[in-house]
Amino acid sequence: MKALIVIDYTVDFVNGKLPCGDPAIAIENRVAALVTEFVQRGDEVVMVVDVHDEHDPYHPETNLFPPHNIRGTSGRDLYGKVMHVYETSKAQIYWMDKTRYSAFCGTDLDLRLRSRGITEVHLVGVCTDICVLHTAVEAYNLGYKIVVHEDAVATFNGQAHEWALQHFRNSLGASIVRQGVATV
Repeated sequence: MKALIVIDYTVDFVNGKLPCGDPAIAIENRVAALVTEFVQRGDEVVMVVDVHDEHDPYHPETNLFPPHNIRGTSGRDLYGKVMHVYETSKAQIYWMDKTRYSAFCGTDLDLRLRSRGITEVHLVGVCTDICVLHTAVEAYNLGYKIVVHEDAVATFNGQAHEWALQHFRNSLGASIVRQGVATV
């Protein structure tokens, strides 16, 4: 069994308060298509969405990044077509808030996946070298098979993106695919 985990594909991370910009905009159609495909097959789909409280003095990101994905703001909305797919398929998609880089840290994601017999996680979203990376590392440590969709992840920096893809493949044994075909 497999699950699609869509990581932080929100307005703030695409073109809002902490934007990846054009690379994140460029993956919109692919992310939306993957969500649609997984929903239509009846596979598990999890929208993992960063949430912060403004001016939280105890959160480690407060001093690292500008305020982003603040609770109750439109910056937490899913971006573009992905929001449309979510709105039309809410009954089949699990929304999960997270407060750390990894989708597993401080959430019930592992319990949810295991209770459904899921052994393979497909990762898409932003940022390739931050939240996608930390989620992949934890998935590896928990024993999941990892598939990263190269054409559905993006980040701020092209070099960091390429480094993360190599790390997924070489250090985590992840399959890196583009339009469903493995890449070298």
